[in-house]
Amino acid sequence: MFIKICGMTNAEDALLAAGLGADAVGFVFAPSPRQVTPGRVRSIVERLPASTLSVGVFRNEARERVVDITNRTGIRVVQLHGNESPEETQWIAERVPSVIRAVPAGSRAMLEHEAFGKVRFLIDAASPGSGETFDWEILRHNPIDRDYILAGGLNPDNVLDAIETVRPWGVDVASGVEKRPGIKDATKLNQFIANARSAEGLQDVNHGLADAWDEPVL
Repeated sequence: MFIKICGMTNAEDALLAAGLGADAVGFVFAPSPRQVTPGRVRSIVERLPASTLSVGVFRNEARERVVDITNRTGIRVVQLHGNESPEETQWIAERVPSVIRAVPAGSRAMLEHEAFGKVRFLIDAASPGSGETFDWEILRHNPIDRDYILAGGLNPDNVLDAIETVRPWGVDVASGVEKRPGIKDATKLNQFIANARSAEGLQDVNHGLADAWDEPVL
């Protein structure tokens, strides 16, 4: 089970998540209570273990700026969380190491995911970062034929149920493991990661970040 902890604002929380076994940590460049500057992200990324994936979250940002920030900060994955078209997504994907396309559950973009090419998908609630879940039955009734990461209101108490219900490739959390926006709670972090890893039959699917991330996305 691939585990991403998003909304990092400081090195202490990012290193704690990595030490507890998170596969990836995310940094929000879009307007948000968790927004961080490229300079701060670069200083954090430089301290992360090589085995921890760094993800930059953008929303409706100019594509040239997305590529520039990626190069300046050293992040390894771009997560597009706005209204980016398939063409914009592919333009960026050709210029950065890897791309995640985040879409609301049940949206046209989710249903027409094949148009975006070979990028990973993240399925979120309609209001990212709100801490609200969506009806997971949407994914059972509208399965998508590719690996995807599940987000949207996940927390230590519901992550195992979510995994067992929709069987995602990975999970993503931000507000569900926080004391307050941008500041993580060590106990919640530990519980979330442990519970996600305990998913029956799924804990050994991915045998390390490098191998898992390099597998085909379709």
